[in-house]
Amino acid sequence: MKSFEDEKTQVNEVDRSIYDIKDEVRPSFEVASGLTPEIVEQISEEKHDPEWMRIFRLKALDIYNSMPLPNWGPPLDGLDMGNIVTYVRPDTPMVGSWKEVPKDIKDTFERLGIPEAERKSLAGVGAQYDSEVVYHNVSAEVEAQGVVYTDMESALTGPYADMVKKHFMKLVPPTDHKFAALHGAVWSGGSFVYVPPGVSVEIPLQSYFRLNAPGAGQFEHTLIIVDKGAYLHFIEGCSAPKYNVANLHAGCVELFVGEGARMRYSTIENWSKNMYNLNTKRARVEKGGTVEWVSGSFGSHTSYLYPMTILQGEDSHMEFTGITFAGAEQNLDTGAKVVHNAPHTTSHISTKSISRDGGISTFRSSVKISEEAKGAKSSVSCESLMLDSKSRSDTIPAMDIACAEADAGHEAKIGRISEQAVFYFMSRGISEEDARAFIVGGFAEPIAKELPLEYAVEMNNLINLEMKGSIG
Repeated sequence: MKSFEDEKTQVNEVDRSIYDIKDEVRPSFEVASGLTPEIVEQISEEKHDPEWMRIFRLKALDIYNSMPLPNWGPPLDGLDMGNIVTYVRPDTPMVGSWKEVPKDIKDTFERLGIPEAERKSLAGVGAQYDSEVVYHNVSAEVEAQGVVYTDMESALTGPYADMVKKHFMKLVPPTDHKFAALHGAVWSGGSFVYVPPGVSVEIPLQSYFRLNAPGAGQFEHTLIIVDKGAYLHFIEGCSAPKYNVANLHAGCVELFVGEGARMRYSTIENWSKNMYNLNTKRARVEKGGTVEWVSGSFGSHTSYLYPMTILQGEDSHMEFTGITFAGAEQNLDTGAKVVHNAPHTTSHISTKSISRDGGISTFRSSVKISEEAKGAKSSVSCESLMLDSKSRSDTIPAMDIACAEADAGHEAKIGRISEQAVFYFMSRGISEEDARAFIVGGFAEPIAKELPLEYAVEMNNLINLEMKGSIG
């Protein structure tokens, strides 16, 4: 008779079929693969950049060429910029009516729940396909509040051009790291949001990014300014089909949270396993302001992702809640960073990671409390769950405390599914498959309840429901 210890414990690959459907690639324009000054100039010309942006791109390219690859995270051996196409324009202009979007692109977003979610619970939606935003719409009620929500190109050359120039890549300068410099050179697409003082946007805004072309890169830029006393919830989703060549995502998010303002930024990143996800996200929070990050990292072959918050004003606050799911052929290096630059600032980082089938999940955090941050408080908590003996989970926290009148702490837990817990479920008539699915679902539930409804459902499909029947 087979003992309990011999029962199957391997959890197989989650079902990604809805995301892996490929559309025919028929761009209206694309640059050659590789990265040269001529290609950057060509992108700038195609984008109708103002002169300052053209110069900015070329300087960023020089910085990129002078900087080494990071040597402390997952290997990037499979990423060859000589084979990456940095700009692919789909065969459609940006439109404000869903009916005008070409059928194949529309069908893709319909499968992914866009614009169904918009019709149900969103104040505005932007949809990017490869390198360009193809659909953008915002409700009349939100526009009437003075809220600006548009694509970055329109903001760059429209009435808010001076605001864009003042803020663009000021939080994440091209000198920050090699892929920030790459982004500065070849960025395209993304969203610009401005919320006026005292305005509360009660219904979320959302952008969805879809990379369809094989061997391409996506470099969208998101710039959000939430002015004094205002509130905004912004949702971001990303996906791509799987190809047998490397794809690259090196987007950038910059959030400016004004005095007494509050911003929540929710993300589900579900890239395919040929994707290198080297995204950079950063927020600056003024006096009495709050930024809340909710992050789910499920896809990509390799990830470097550590949203950073600079608590610049007194009594400002940061919350980061994240979950990472690393499966076969995935090495996901994720976490969060925070800098306390003012008195009585507070931060809390809470993450969970799940690894299975040889996946590697690394949690990396950085907390810096400056001399000026008297009374600052920071706590970091990470929990990791490994579903089999082939998987790996690591925790790498860093704390730099320059103020004696501050309080900082870190807690980490790493473990496997308890066989006793599985046995307890089974002793009450629940199958082993259901028992393990329940345990994993319960582990992830605190994160799921923080996500918008449609993304909580997506996360449960990826983590919990799809695992039922796949143990073996």
